[in-house]
Amino acid sequence: MSIGPFPIQLAVLLLALAIAVAVGWKTGRAPDPPVKVTPVLIDMLFVGLVAARIGFVLQWLPEYLADPWSIIRLGDGGFSLWAGTFAGLAFGAWQARRAKPLRRPLAMAAGAGLGSWALLAGALVLMQASALKLPTTDLAMLDRDTPVSLAAMSGQPMVVNLWATWCPPCRREMPVLAAAQERRPDVTFAFVNQGESEGDIRAYLDGDSLRLRNVLLDPFSATSQEAGARGLPATLFFDADGRLVDTHMGELSEATLTHALQRFGPAPTPQPVPDPSKETD
Repeated sequence: MSIGPFPIQLAVLLLALAIAVAVGWKTGRAPDPPVKVTPVLIDMLFVGLVAARIGFVLQWLPEYLADPWSIIRLGDGGFSLWAGTFAGLAFGAWQARRAKPLRRPLAMAAGAGLGSWALLAGALVLMQASALKLPTTDLAMLDRDTPVSLAAMSGQPMVVNLWATWCPPCRREMPVLAAAQERRPDVTFAFVNQGESEGDIRAYLDGDSLRLRNVLLDPFSATSQEAGARGLPATLFFDADGRLVDTHMGELSEATLTHALQRFGPAPTPQPVPDPSKETD
């Protein structure tokens, strides 16, 4: 999930940008005089990221309006791939419209960057899916002193949240996860606390009036080590067969969590509660 201090998705994006810059520098030397491609590539990336964020926010506008501050919390990872790609390429085309010597180097650099990003991101997905299964480390349930493992809790899709009470983003996202746990009974949510005592956890949950199921104690942070998570919060999404299908490093918003849960299908329709007063013999 990380390379050094960087989330691995960011490292992939930066590597793809470096490849694009290298190709742009090489091909930009051919015209006479040479053209500078790197500034345009960086501007394209910036425009693409802004457009990707705006596109995602518009797609999930009701969820963001419920907590407007979450719109500017870019750590939730809410970006629209297609909106960002289209905007970045459109900006590059606009920049090259009157600069004929720039067109070929810029097109080759952008193609190299997009192609390398797609290959690296695809390889990352395959690597994560094949390398990481549900952790088998013995944990302990908060509400009962019995050992349990995440693998033993399998049987339906599972969301594993790695968190701690001292972590502000963990605390901010916890009500979002708690609401999703109530809304999605078809998905198992497991809240694996990293390295804290039972007393600290209970004090936090009681103080914030959080009623969570499947709060687990991991006193040695073994689950973070097994998952390769270098920071908190981190959230892992597993399918019903225990295969990793998605990861999220950083705070989840209502929009990004709802988006991630879409891979498990729509939320079940709540069943109406029978009215005893209307029952007849």
